[in-house]
Amino acid sequence: MPPAPTKLLESYELVAAPMTLDDVPKLHELSIGVGWPHRPEDWALVIGLGEGIVARDEIGRVIGSAMWFPLGDEFAAIGMVITSPRLQENGAGRWLMGHILNTVGARGKVLNATRPAYRLYISLGFMPLSPVYQHNGIVGAVAPGPRHARPMTAQDVAAIHGLDSIAMGIARPDVLDRLLPLSTGTVVERDGRVTGFALCRKFGRGHVVGPIVAESEEDAIALVAPHAEAMEGSFLRVDTRQPDGPFRQFLIGSGIRHYDTVTRMGLGPVPQATGPAFTFGLVNQALG
Repeated sequence: MPPAPTKLLESYELVAAPMTLDDVPKLHELSIGVGWPHRPEDWALVIGLGEGIVARDEIGRVIGSAMWFPLGDEFAAIGMVITSPRLQENGAGRWLMGHILNTVGARGKVLNATRPAYRLYISLGFMPLSPVYQHNGIVGAVAPGPRHARPMTAQDVAAIHGLDSIAMGIARPDVLDRLLPLSTGTVVERDGRVTGFALCRKFGRGHVVGPIVAESEEDAIALVAPHAEAMEGSFLRVDTRQPDGPFRQFLIGSGIRHYDTVTRMGLGPVPQATGPAFTFGLVNQALG
């Protein structure tokens, strides 16, 4: 078996090792240290859906992470790339990304870049595609808007898989199969056909609504409204690529305010949505 890859960084010697569920407690500490809200359960979810590496120092502390998630055979999403700011400045992020890029190989790659990591990804050849707007906050009185969604049932699952594939430009059945048992859902139905859906689950400080797939902003509002009403007085998050308009104004009017912006980036070919349904809310920033 070849020796584990190492990197000497200032006074640290970092060792890269495959990420496992046993790493969750230390990964949780790592993400708390950089202000990310992920719970241990949120780490377990992504580890179950992808592959990752951890960077350990000489005494076994986890001081870096990076993951990738297969999207069919041709594409991959990259996420959960974390290092402390000082180590990032000294090349730890580039070292971790090098391992991930070598593993992913020729697949087209997408990721969501935070502001501190943006220049690193540009230097690795990624190109900006679109902003992603993180909305979160304590839900107040839910803003007025359409209310034509209904609760999801088991009979809707096949349609939800199909809509997600259309909106993503690639099928990801493993992701939805993992999310559905953890989520409550809403759907929009027209003429006996499901045309949109939204899933809400526990995440971070409260709950997140995502994915949200709809044919229009009106439908996206209708899909989110019941979840917001159920979460009144609680923390709710939505990550969306939607520009300013009725959907984001509905979120803001309900107390789910714009908190931060990251940038969706791609390297090589990336999945393309075909419509008429599009993604109005992400599963999370790692999975898209």
